[in-house]
Amino acid sequence: MSNDSKYQPPKVWVWEKPNGGEFASINRPTAGSRVEQELPLGRHPLQLYSMGTPNGIKVTIMLEELLALGHSGAEYDAWLIKISEGAQFSSGFVELNPNSKIPVLLDTSESKPIRVFESGAILLYLAEKFSAFIPKDRATRTEALNWLFWQMGSAPYLGGGFGHFYAYAPMKIEYAIDRFSMEVKRQLDVLDKHLADNEYLSGSEYTVADIAVFPWYGGLVKGWLYGAGEFLSVHEYTNVLRWADAIHARPAVKRGRMVNQMRGELSEQLHERHEASDFDTQTADKLLSR
Repeated sequence: MSNDSKYQPPKVWVWEKPNGGEFASINRPTAGSRVEQELPLGRHPLQLYSMGTPNGIKVTIMLEELLALGHSGAEYDAWLIKISEGAQFSSGFVELNPNSKIPVLLDTSESKPIRVFESGAILLYLAEKFSAFIPKDRATRTEALNWLFWQMGSAPYLGGGFGHFYAYAPMKIEYAIDRFSMEVKRQLDVLDKHLADNEYLSGSEYTVADIAVFPWYGGLVKGWLYGAGEFLSVHEYTNVLRWADAIHARPAVKRGRMVNQMRGELSEQLHERHEASDFDTQTADKLLSR
């Protein structure tokens, strides 16, 4: 059991010190901006402020998929927000997202610019704006939304729960790791059983649901998250692996995974994206050297 198994919560919790771990220097129990700084603006209709985490990757995949379909109105500037340095607490960012979490999207194509925060809301906003990756049939649309909201409700167990205690916490707590490992494996089993009878999450159609779930659970079985593949025996979830491989093979997905990415192979990182040509190797190398 953990070293603090005898801990008893006080009657009133008070934040007296950083909680340790990778993000200890920026975590506080208060909201609001901490520094006055405006966000940059590019020339494209959509301005994305993000980082290549699973939630950020959802949106860049969606934007690249829209562009691949020929929706020129989906052209975007992707600005890197370094969350480990607290950039999400600038006044400009907080104005767009009072919750200070990436990603956040600003649609400047409207007469009054529209802010969209929360990754699921951004996917749904873009799907409805461009009438793409959201089924028109009511039953299939509802199934896609079922899985979109399943992801939004389930991923905190994978990221904030399992990921935190397995990979980021300053100490290994057996109870916490066991608790969240059990839940993550249950979720993988939910997906695996569903995908045994369905090509994609809503059936035969690739939708926002797949785009939302892939960076989290696809990333987990592909070995991109937390280095926990062996620990969780992800090879057992053969249907999830088949689905993840099919999505990963899509060119737009490969591009979307590169944008605002700061981890992995340098050849797979594009810190900022302002033009389609930024994916060219020479241009990407220039951006990486900044």
